[in-house]
Amino acid sequence: MSSSSARSSRSSRPSGPSAETSATGSDLYTDRLVLRQWPADDLTAVVDGARRAHWAEDFPAEGDRVIAGYVTTHPDSRGRYGQRQIVERETGLVVGAIGLFWPPSEGSLECGYGVVASRRNRGYAAEAARALVAFALTAPGVRIVHATVELSNPASVRVLEKAGLRRLGQDATTASFGVTAADATLS
Repeated sequence: MSSSSARSSRSSRPSGPSAETSATGSDLYTDRLVLRQWPADDLTAVVDGARRAHWAEDFPAEGDRVIAGYVTTHPDSRGRYGQRQIVERETGLVVGAIGLFWPPSEGSLECGYGVVASRRNRGYAAEAARALVAFALTAPGVRIVHATVELSNPASVRVLEKAGLRRLGQDATTASFGVTAADATLS
């Protein structure tokens, strides 16, 4: 979907605490965000270091460049349960990336996310993570969605907690979080 159609469809999308999918089933909508699959031209622009008008001024961040490179070399990661851009509904600007690392391994599916510095502290990462995790738990063969964060990044720990994931364990430098469909229905 082009950024202009993301902007024009935002007013027609329902808002609410849970994510809604678009008519084509590819985009996820939250109150303030659209989680859309990476368009091929955006991937090329990120990898080539080009600038697009529909990006926040500080997009892409380093993590976005890593994900764009990953998606470019793993085209199957652009599927329904793959990597997505985080788009602000109000402005239509791309402000980060979030995604699932498909396919699940023994019923477990990893997620990751990042929001550019200019849009942090607005709750976007938790809002996007909540929506993507709820969506992921409907995928065939997925029993748990998990993420690992560095303990030196307490903001990311709070994102996962706000998104409904619970701490599963930790070592000296990282903590692992996860949520099952049963956990999600309890919250």
